[in-house]
Amino acid sequence: MNIRSWLVVFVALFILLLGNVSRSSAETESPLEKGMSDTLDIWREGRYEQLFEQLAHRGKTSREMFVRKMRESTIRPVCCWQKMEHFKILNEKRTEATVYVKVGLEGTPGTPESTTREFKLTHQEGVWKMQLADVFSIAGVTGKKRNVTKRHSNKTVLYHN
Repeated sequence: MNIRSWLVVFVALFILLLGNVSRSSAETESPLEKGMSDTLDIWREGRYEQLFEQLAHRGKTSREMFVRKMRESTIRPVCCWQKMEHFKILNEKRTEATVYVKVGLEGTPGTPESTTREFKLTHQEGVWKMQLADVFSIAGVTGKKRNVTKRHSNKTVLYHN
């Protein structure tokens, strides 16, 4: 065989190998990792109504309040391979799990580039869901109402945010 034939064989084998590697890495993603990754993608894309439905333990937070608070936040997950790094399952039961992962973030200057911590996931409706409190925490917003006092001429008015 000449060099051209060897080169064609080498390139063909390389393409086959590369295809198998990318397929096997996608197949090894756990349902926990996929659920969290999908949730972070929805958040990054700004689809907050859909994000609200993807979250567990929403408490008394209404969809409207959640969407408003998320739109006010400038922090969001980054894309692609930096979105989640070092994903590790610490504890997994039938309906609850705890994972440890580094989540890449972007936003305004001064925003941390990532947060590495434990997250509790809940299995509901056939999917693993992040908790609303965790998303609020990462986004830098709180779920609590704040009382703001403003003075208008001679009156003091109490507002609920």
